Amino acid sequence: MTKQKPTRRKVISTALGAAGLASLGAPALARDLTPRAAEGPYYPTPQMRRPDVDNDLVRIAGAVRDAGGDVIRLSGRVLDGQGKPLPNHRVEIWQCDFDGRYLHARDSRSVGHDAAFQGFGHDITGADGGYTFRTIMPVSYPGRTPHIHVKVLDGSREVLTTQFYIEGHPANDRDALFRRMSAAEAQAVSMIFTGRVGLKETRVDIVV
Repeated sequence: MTKQKPTRRKVISTALGAAGLASLGAPALARDLTPRAAEGPYYPTPQMRRPDVDNDLVRIAGAVRDAGGDVIRLSGRVLDGQGKPLPNHRVEIWQCDFDGRYLHARDSRSVGHDAAFQGFGHDITGADGGYTFRTIMPVSYPGRTPHIHVKVLDGSREVLTTQFYIEGHPANDRDALFRRMSAAEAQAVSMIFTGRVGLKETRVDIVV
C-alpha cells in the first residue's frame, strides 16, 4: 500500500502543535542576575558594628545629631531569575562616611570617623521582596570611585555580594572594579537619583 504524503495543512498543524507543547514547558523569560563583586577589606565584623543596627545609617539611637553627608533613600526589590519576589531575605549595606573612612579596624587612615554615621545596616525583605535604606551619598576615597557595598543572605546562606555605583560618576572609568564589568552589568548596579537635595532617592532591584 502506497503511503500518502502529508498535506501542507497537516505539516503546519503538526509543527504548530509541537511548538505549543514546547512553549508550555518553557521557562519564563529569565532576568539577568546582578553581577557579583569583591567584598573588599572593610566588611565590619559583628564586634565592630554599632549597637543600633537597622536600615537607617544616618541616625544612631541616642546620638545628638545626624550623620554628615547628603542623605539618600536606597530601595528596591530582591528577585529570583524569573522575576519572583524573594521575601525574608537579609540585605546588608556598608560604606565609608562622608570623609571616606570606614567603620573598620583595618581602616587606619589619619582621618576621623563620623561618630554619627552607622556605617553598616540591614533590612529584611517584605512579601514583595522590597528593601529600603536611609543612608548618605557614597563618596570617593583614594583608589576607588563612590560605591555602596551590598550583601544578600537567605538565612545564614550568603547568596550575593556586590557593589552599587553612582550612574555617570566621572571616577567610574578610573575604577578597576567598575571597568571590568560589561555595560549591561554596570547598568544593573548603577544608582540613578531623583528627588530634591537633602533626600535624593534611587531604586535598584537585586536579582539572585
